[in-house]
Amino acid sequence: MRLRSGVFASTCLLVQALGVALFLRGFFPVPVRSLPRREARADSPAEPAPPGPGMVSNWTKIPAPLFNKVVVVLIDALRDDFVFGSKGKQFMPYTTQVVEKGTSYSFVAEAKPPTVTMPRIKALMTGSIPGFIDVVVNLNSPALLEDNLIWQAKAAGKRIIFYGDDTWVKLFPKHFMEYDGTTSFFVSDFTEVDDNVTRHLDRVLKREDWDILILHYLGLDHIGHISGPNSPLVGPKLREMDNILKKIHISLLSKEEASLPNLLVVCGDHGMSETGSHGGSSEGEVHTPLLFISSAFEKRSGPLTQPERVQQTDLASTLAVGLGLPISRNSVGNLILPVVGGKTMREQLRFVHLNGFQLSRLLQENTPAYEKDPGYEHFKIAEKSHGNWIKLYLEGNNSEILLNLGKKVLKQYLEALKTLSSSLSKQVAQYDMYSMMVGTVIIMEVLLLLLLSVPKALSKRAEFEVPLSPPLFSLLFYLMCLMLCAVHVIVCTSAESLCYFCSMSWLTAVGVMMLISALMCGILSAVAKIFENSRLPLKNPAVSSSSWSEIDVLILAGTIGHVLSLGASSFIEEEHQTWYFLINTLCLVLCQELCRNNFLLKECDPQHSTNVKQNFDSLGETSDCKNIDIPAADNSKLDKATSSSEFMKGSHKWISLATPWVILICCRLLRSLNQTGVQWAHRPDFGHWLTSSEHKPELSFLAAVSLLMIFFLVQRRCSLVSKIAMALGLLGVYSYRAAVGNVIFPWQHGGKDISKGITEARFVYVFVLGIVFTGTKDLLKSQVISADSSMKSTGLWEVYSGLVLLAALLFRPHNLPVLVFCLLIQTMMTKYIWRPLKFDAAQITIMHYWFGQAFFYFQNISEMFQK
Repeated sequence: MRLRSGVFASTCLLVQALGVALFLRGFFPVPVRSLPRREARADSPAEPAPPGPGMVSNWTKIPAPLFNKVVVVLIDALRDDFVFGSKGKQFMPYTTQVVEKGTSYSFVAEAKPPTVTMPRIKALMTGSIPGFIDVVVNLNSPALLEDNLIWQAKAAGKRIIFYGDDTWVKLFPKHFMEYDGTTSFFVSDFTEVDDNVTRHLDRVLKREDWDILILHYLGLDHIGHISGPNSPLVGPKLREMDNILKKIHISLLSKEEASLPNLLVVCGDHGMSETGSHGGSSEGEVHTPLLFISSAFEKRSGPLTQPERVQQTDLASTLAVGLGLPISRNSVGNLILPVVGGKTMREQLRFVHLNGFQLSRLLQENTPAYEKDPGYEHFKIAEKSHGNWIKLYLEGNNSEILLNLGKKVLKQYLEALKTLSSSLSKQVAQYDMYSMMVGTVIIMEVLLLLLLSVPKALSKRAEFEVPLSPPLFSLLFYLMCLMLCAVHVIVCTSAESLCYFCSMSWLTAVGVMMLISALMCGILSAVAKIFENSRLPLKNPAVSSSSWSEIDVLILAGTIGHVLSLGASSFIEEEHQTWYFLINTLCLVLCQELCRNNFLLKECDPQHSTNVKQNFDSLGETSDCKNIDIPAADNSKLDKATSSSEFMKGSHKWISLATPWVILICCRLLRSLNQTGVQWAHRPDFGHWLTSSEHKPELSFLAAVSLLMIFFLVQRRCSLVSKIAMALGLLGVYSYRAAVGNVIFPWQHGGKDISKGITEARFVYVFVLGIVFTGTKDLLKSQVISADSSMKSTGLWEVYSGLVLLAALLFRPHNLPVLVFCLLIQTMMTKYIWRPLKFDAAQITIMHYWFGQAFFYFQNISEMFQK
């Protein structure tokens, strides 16, 4: 079948998309889900029926609320050691006193990755475990449609007020009777983002027209993103949060009714790593404090013990019981028993039975063989024992036997809840391996077919023969189809869990198997044709010989090797090491190529011998170019102009030879600037030294020098107007960093901020837009009015310069040297490597990609994209 390269590439792209879709469908597991929300308010289950005729329990409704008003204070990026560690004792004295000696229960809540805001809010309010697919929608949070605590509270007539991160407003639209959302993307704002929440407190705490108050503070998270958990800004922010908690707690105590107490809940959505980022699974990121403060609890006495560890999803079930609401249908959390420990045994058994019933029903709706699950079996045993306890209770038995039996049943329920929750949580993390394998096979087959077809696809004719027609009618094709269909039947009939590919219709599945067979046969035909052509005698050996150089082999092997390395989690966690190794190897290979080009090839190239004779007039004729003695030219009388030219050429050659080594030195210096990855991220580095408060003058000097270097590296090909705009823009970058307190001016002695930095940032954005607009105008002029290549080049460079100015604004001050080295290395590579060695566009593009990935990790900037 003869195809043009465009049609062939489009077909491969479509088939590749099918393979990627199958792989992603298996990689992102389907979350555990129950009935739709509109059906979620079904009647609650009654207590287990006592054995024996005529015995019926009289408790069939949801228990009454345990608390009157509930205030939830969510402090973004609050690590557990910020409350329970040395920072808590130093900066949060009131909270520490309540934890150690007050009427409270304290826990360490474990959050499951991904530890970013929107999935964590979902986990807190639904009790479910969001997957990594939720990271994709984290920046544009759609309305939450599944059953959740907020919806249940609104349906029950609870009046809810919210102030804080506007993610809540997007997730729960029309659920709050009053709200004020704050944006979370201006991370340099540590103050106003929290003041906009606190300014409502005095007024709201005096009112009585609300039942639930939710506050989400973002300032601590912003401090972590900018300067990390050890920043001097963390202490004052924790002290501010402590004063807010004190105000809320005192107000709730003063307004308590005789019937029901109030409850204050303090928690974090996630923590932060040692670099201030979040999103991963390090201990600092997943461990957050969880405090329940209420006069209903007993006052603590005795020595303080280590807080018990619970799951973050347990909060939804606990708050539902505390507010007298049904537990969310999709919740996998357990009731935190100490919160209801002050109630009677019958009430406690009722609460855990409701939780167990909800978990067992969720298991039934998501697991075909739920009856064999250990958690379900334990729940049924506990439910039977509960029925026996109720029989004794209804008979009026108040002996020690009733109390001991109640404790035994409670223990059975807690064991069942733990096992049920574990079973449901494993389903969320269970990958659909069969769908992933089928998708991977399709992707690899298309990739291999593309690699085999690249030489013909890139030829001048851009048309080639695709070996598909013969395989479709071969015996091998039909045998492979039958074998794959048999494997499909075996896998789908023996799989215990649900599989997406098995749920497809048989016609679709057979079509996919035929596609896989056809691709495999096509690959085998292409390989056979290559071997057949290799055995034919070469008519023109010079043309037919392979043109693959060491650079080509390295680029291909390195790119494919990096892709394969992503199959191991350890390589993903330390991916920066892969890129550091690749660019170091690339520099060494480039050095070898430059040496060969400047020495070995020139000695063997007759044309080079002719050029040497023309440049050096006094050199005698020589028949063997290997015997040319260049130093002998010093004894000859050369023309001054010729000597100057040769000196410039010689210096250019030596600069070119030194370029890979200069690049290696620059990369080594940049590696010491920021520690990244997982294993060594906690180790001190030069970046930590620069960002410490006592080294602000050094950081200011480094930032100023870096901005000056950026100007000299970028301005050389810009117009006069763009040069002036670039200089003013870089001055605005420094002013912005001085305004937010990162750097200081020489005449600035105090640490007081000049402004909030908004004016300075807008000042820079104006110049960015101006430079980009000027470059775009030149580009349009060169295309429409006159075909002037110099104008087109200037326009492209000015657009590039505008983007560099924008990058300088967004970079952290201690990372500005990374931008300088990036521009410097790009300039040196262009002038001294790519042009002399005449690399093509594909080679230069891949090298740009490699260095771009390495510079991404040099900045340790990944945390800046997490919320």
